Amino acid sequence: MISYEPLFQTMKKKKISSYELAKRGFPRSTYYAIKQGKSITTNTVNQLCSLLNCKVSDIMEYIEDSPNT
Repeated sequence: MISYEPLFQTMKKKKISSYELAKRGFPRSTYYAIKQGKSITTNTVNQLCSLLNCKVSDIMEYIEDSPNT
């Protein structure tokens, strides 16, 4: 599963709010989709990396699903 927790940590570390992202041109609807864990495009990842001046790993991470037992 993909986790966007690194994005929220990066935003906190850089003191950038969702409001600030919106002022920089990032769609609020996309931000809220990310908050809900929905999938995003590589273009969105690229836009976030550009706006936050960070790496992809600062936006998302892969977490292995636990096996069903």
